[in-house]
Amino acid sequence: MVERNKEKKVITISREYASGGRIIGKRLAEKLGVPYYDRDTINERISRESGYDMEMLQAAEKKAKNSFLYSLASAMGSGETGPESLSLNERLFLAQFDTIRKIAQEGSCVIVGRCADYILRGLPYATNIFIYAEEADKIRRAVEEYGDNPDEVRKIMKETDKTRAHYYSYHTGRKWGEHVNFNLSLDSGYLKIDDIVDLIIQYSEKQIWRNTERDEETNQVTDEK
Repeated sequence: MVERNKEKKVITISREYASGGRIIGKRLAEKLGVPYYDRDTINERISRESGYDMEMLQAAEKKAKNSFLYSLASAMGSGETGPESLSLNERLFLAQFDTIRKIAQEGSCVIVGRCADYILRGLPYATNIFIYAEEADKIRRAVEEYGDNPDEVRKIMKETDKTRAHYYSYHTGRKWGEHVNFNLSLDSGYLKIDDIVDLIIQYSEKQIWRNTERDEETNQVTDEK
């Protein structure tokens, strides 16, 4: 184990719907004085640098809300070989992958969602956070802060998290929200937002980096013996 690179601080935030993860991400970026990235800002950059039309990106986002349609569209390549054989959804994810890696290489930042924890796994300057909360706390925030209809809020929460879980598992092969994918998981219902922000910063400053790729290779050799 070695100490992490303290000169660069990249923090990814994954979150359940209405857990306050986006708000935490924005406050975190403001307090650290670093750029903030989420779906919209990353899509804008993908469109600008890769040439994908924003309407195309938005359409893909809407399709992702239907797990069956998304899987079907992702499974249908062009019938060719090489990169051209990939479906549009897969090509868009690869563009997102490259964009997030580039953003992280440029300097400190906060990234919300977009499978960023997976994309930046193993980097010595990345801290991956998952924010969750009890249902009652999420319902209160969704109604009071997001303006969701109290009669539909449970359905909105369930469908949104289902979409996130499917998108994450499809592209990463991992289970969304599983604690082993993150450095720190926090229940946002028991702390104020500013206190959560301070806690994440303190954790990131003291975090010890492990070379996970090297560890995985070592474990594989041990298992084979």
